[in-house]
Amino acid sequence: MEPLIVLIGITAALLIAGAAGVKRLRPWPVALRGGVAAMFMLTGTVHFVWMREELISMVPPYLPYPGFLVTLTGVLELAGALGVLWRPTVPWAAGGLSLLLIIMFPANVHYALSGLAVKPESALFPRTLMQIVFLSASLAILIYYLRHRPMRRNSNGVDTNTVRP
Repeated sequence: MEPLIVLIGITAALLIAGAAGVKRLRPWPVALRGGVAAMFMLTGTVHFVWMREELISMVPPYLPYPGFLVTLTGVLELAGALGVLWRPTVPWAAGGLSLLLIIMFPANVHYALSGLAVKPESALFPRTLMQIVFLSASLAILIYYLRHRPMRRNSNGVDTNTVRP
């Protein structure tokens, strides 16, 4: 539940700051990038502290080296969080985080159905809904930045770049 609260809270705070006059935060994709980055910084960090053992137990038994997989996914989440904040890497990072969410979903299913989940929000249905929200956010960023990527200069040397939030 905490990642969802961070995603919504940070995105809302950045949208409000943009509406209050912080020009760089006005475009919604920038605010959403901030929320996604904060969420993945949180989830990536817990791969190393606080919930590491719980995350290792979430790895389905048919996958080898659960500790290594938790470390790897934590590093990828942290890298993706930084990547969505740096404009040149936004599409790559958003695409990578989207793929990571899809690849890691079986671990969420395993966790919810194995009896390890004790909190109501850890049950399969709420967990799936949260994953859909996270995936929707990362895909919205990816799609926006793919549609608004810079164009090349035309044959006359005129810059045909689109607006780049």
